[in-house]
Amino acid sequence: MTTPAADPAPRTSNIDVRRGEPLVVVSNVQKHYGDFQALTDIDLTVNRGEVVVVVGPSGSGKSTLCRTINRLETITSGSITIDGAELPKEGKALADLRADVGMVFQSFNLFSHLTILENVTLGPIKVKGMKKADAEKLAGELLDRVGVGHQASKLPAQLSGGQQQRVAIARALAMKPKVMLFDEPTSALDPEMINEVLDVMVGLAQEGMTMIVVTHEMGFARKAADRVVFMADGQIVEQAAPGEFFTNPKSDRAKDFLSKLITH
Repeated sequence: MTTPAADPAPRTSNIDVRRGEPLVVVSNVQKHYGDFQALTDIDLTVNRGEVVVVVGPSGSGKSTLCRTINRLETITSGSITIDGAELPKEGKALADLRADVGMVFQSFNLFSHLTILENVTLGPIKVKGMKKADAEKLAGELLDRVGVGHQASKLPAQLSGGQQQRVAIARALAMKPKVMLFDEPTSALDPEMINEVLDVMVGLAQEGMTMIVVTHEMGFARKAADRVVFMADGQIVEQAAPGEFFTNPKSDRAKDFLSKLITH
């Protein structure tokens, strides 16, 4: 008699749900703006296929950390490696690395004079040397995937904010990145548009995309994260699986933060 296979553990119950080898390694990172220390002693490893959600009060260093991972912000000291390679300081090596690191911002940063299709094909053609026909085929597939394929010929201004942010996600995916960074991707959206973007992100998480997400959307953290990292005052205070973090935070700072959230 064969023993039936055990059901796989739910995503939220165990940090090790989809753990692979380290992909992003942040080691002893410090970041100063003049006399102000924005990041202090940051150590963080994100494994291939893992979804890490970074939460914390405003001004805690979340976005600064996110932006250091593709060197939009330079670090004062420490090291950051992606897939075993340390972040280059400048030049073609940095451009190549940024092609491996997709980033979606609060603002959509789409080129207003280009169509949606042209916005998504620009990177693959210019940076990766992809043929136009191949880039357009890939872009069409990605735009369909995020639910805006029928808008491909329009300009960004003709789309809603939620649709523009989904295009921004498709544009980042078109570079076939190893990791996706999301810096408050829904904070500029009207409330009714937030879920349409979060649904795309949940889908990416379920497909195994490595993701680092800075967000105030605790529902997304509960649903999609393998691990929640809580920051305050430029430091990582604690990190745990979502089920543990939201029900049993260890630090007083996290307890205070969670007590002030509006529960829906």
